[in-house]
Amino acid sequence: MSELAPPAALLVDGELRGASGGATFPIVNPATEEVIGSAPDASAGDTDAAIAAARRAFDTSSWAEDVEFRVHCLRQLHQALVDAGPAMRALTTAEAGAPAMFTAGPQYDVPVETLAWTTELAAGYEWEHDLGLASPMGIATARTVRREPIGVVAAITPWNFPNQINLAKIGPALAAGNTVVLKPAPDTPWVAAELGRLATEYTDLPAGVLNIVTAQSHEAGAVLSSDPRVDMVSFTGSTATGRTIMAAAASTLKKTFLELGGKSASIVLDDADLGGAVGLTAFSVCVHAGQGCALTTRLVVPRASYDEAVEIAAATMAGLRPGDPRDPGTVCGPLINATQRDRVEGYLRLAREEGGSFAVGGGRPDGAVHARGFWIEPTVVVGLDNKARTAREEIFGPVLVVIAHDGEDDAVRIANDSPYGLSGSVSSSDEARAMHVARRIRTGTLSVNGGVWFSGDAPFGGYKQSGIGREMGVAGFEEYLETKVIARGA
Repeated sequence: MSELAPPAALLVDGELRGASGGATFPIVNPATEEVIGSAPDASAGDTDAAIAAARRAFDTSSWAEDVEFRVHCLRQLHQALVDAGPAMRALTTAEAGAPAMFTAGPQYDVPVETLAWTTELAAGYEWEHDLGLASPMGIATARTVRREPIGVVAAITPWNFPNQINLAKIGPALAAGNTVVLKPAPDTPWVAAELGRLATEYTDLPAGVLNIVTAQSHEAGAVLSSDPRVDMVSFTGSTATGRTIMAAAASTLKKTFLELGGKSASIVLDDADLGGAVGLTAFSVCVHAGQGCALTTRLVVPRASYDEAVEIAAATMAGLRPGDPRDPGTVCGPLINATQRDRVEGYLRLAREEGGSFAVGGGRPDGAVHARGFWIEPTVVVGLDNKARTAREEIFGPVLVVIAHDGEDDAVRIANDSPYGLSGSVSSSDEARAMHVARRIRTGTLSVNGGVWFSGDAPFGGYKQSGIGREMGVAGFEEYLETKVIARGA
């Protein structure tokens, strides 16, 4: 067992403690399969206590009304996260297998700065605005529109970008005046527990405002989704789990925010810089071993350029051999666990069964560094069309499917022929043409000619089965608010 951070603990009603029954579960480094720590395995009673604490803190304290105090506490939390940066980055690499280079970006530094952005948004937010005088039904009336917190928020988060998603939920929920129960994924409980420790030791957050329960099973998530004391569930994860959570939340008609799966298309038009567009897409699919919901895992290229595009993609991905995520040059690290590796290998077998082949990759890498850990080679799948399951279903690994298109309209058709609508990209030497195509794609985010949409002030979310609602930006903050109209006789 290593000492990357203090031992993981639950945070319930302001107290850092173990599970009530003393149960724990192992935390495994996905690059080495080494047990690096343990986390409390919360019981049903622990989850119940966390919900009760959040409910009490919302109903009986001034947290929901005191914007100035909330801003003060969140500024403290931001500073604590900045100060803990080196340790948190190392912990994220060890626990999530996230390559070290990305902890200076979306895996840690960017979400920490997004918390600062959200905090200052709350500080200057217009919580009430005047709708003016009117005479509905002949009665002179002055109207005010007021925004208020929803109440108790259950945040259920995945393992692939744990800091980013934990903070993208906790930050705006707390800034808006809600209280929170966070249930992180069982593969990455430690960074969530450290967040709780920093909040307890370095901020003035009142007891019960933030609660964190770690558990090996998904039972706690089911309880949070159906408990009538919870007013909102904010979930990021698979579309299948999102459906389950939405159904459970329906019993009490609680609000749900869902950020779900994707199978995004990178469209390369016939006038694009083929090498640049294809190389960028192939590179992105290898980032964090392809474990990102918004990665463009379908490369849609002109039929006349198909073979050349495959060669470029294969050469790019062959040069991004999976490696030790602690190495500052590593782009493609391990998959999170054996189950996920089995899932990806199942899709690679399916690709062959569907008539596809591999221009590069297609299995586990060899070499001493890969003797243990959950590794898959970056893989380019060729010879399939958009009807193949490999081209339609989310794989969540470093797997790129190359599909031929027969012109702009066909490329748009292929991109939109998906149950998902999370992201995508368009490449063309004519920006106006690229923008025209981008406006026709039914997704929540689009990159044109390499533009970056990921930013704390930009809303993120999907169309169709990629989810409901938006995270980050003003829209993400307002997901955690109710709207009230107060009418006064004038």
